[in-house]
Amino acid sequence: MASSRFSSIFLLSIILTISKFALGGNFYEDFDNLFGDVRVDIKDEGQSMTLTMDEYSGSGIVSKNEYLFGRFDMKIKLVPGNSAGTVTAFYLSSQGSNHDEIDIEFLGNLTGDPYLLSTNVYADGVGGREMQYYLWFDPTEDFHTYSIDWNPDRIIILVDDIPIRVMLNRQTIGVPFPTSQPMRLYTTLWNGDSWATRWGAVKLDLSNAPFIAGFKHFNANACIAKEGGASCKGFNRGIFRDLDQESKKKMRKVQSKWIVYDYCRDLRRYAHGLPFECRKENLLDQSK
Repeated sequence: MASSRFSSIFLLSIILTISKFALGGNFYEDFDNLFGDVRVDIKDEGQSMTLTMDEYSGSGIVSKNEYLFGRFDMKIKLVPGNSAGTVTAFYLSSQGSNHDEIDIEFLGNLTGDPYLLSTNVYADGVGGREMQYYLWFDPTEDFHTYSIDWNPDRIIILVDDIPIRVMLNRQTIGVPFPTSQPMRLYTTLWNGDSWATRWGAVKLDLSNAPFIAGFKHFNANACIAKEGGASCKGFNRGIFRDLDQESKKKMRKVQSKWIVYDYCRDLRRYAHGLPFECRKENLLDQSK
């Protein structure tokens, strides 16, 4: 009997240790209101949420915890109809001028035109690493899962569990990569019409307000950063480290059909030389 009790206590201690990392998802418990007041509407006992933007304000939430490495999933249904000028965002970010950031942003468009899914990565305050995609479905008709999978070696962006982008840690050749700054998770809906739709040519039409985006089934398998995040070193490696061959095949298909913009191919923007990691001698084929 004593042995059985000891085993139960030992198992419970393991579960409690793991629970610091393997987080569920509840909008009430895991997030604070960032801006927008009642425009953040949390429902279903914290399992779903809508964000609203009207003529007065957008809205957003921010995680209570800071994380250092993990996988973050969110089901999102985007603003339908004429969404030009709106930006719906799901991203990680630290604070300060030398901040780290991993972005998924949806750039609204005129009715009938596709959304742009824009991704970007900042490290030590250095960004400008945009890759943009059209989606192979209408993201306003139903919920789809968008994911950020981040560990010390690479970042993977996924749509419905299909990888669309992998950014590898290239610090060995002098390319900044987010490895040391804990980040909070943000979900926002806001007015970005100075740049979001056709480089700012199409503005927000407030006659279509309110603009509403839906969110549900947030999930995080992530390390909560404590005391600078030393306990998170190496988290999310192992079985989550690399793509298998089937996932690489799916990514190749997406990248062959749906990429709209790739900063590594923007010779106009970088007329005096591509970023270091984009130069021919430094390129890595991530699809092999």
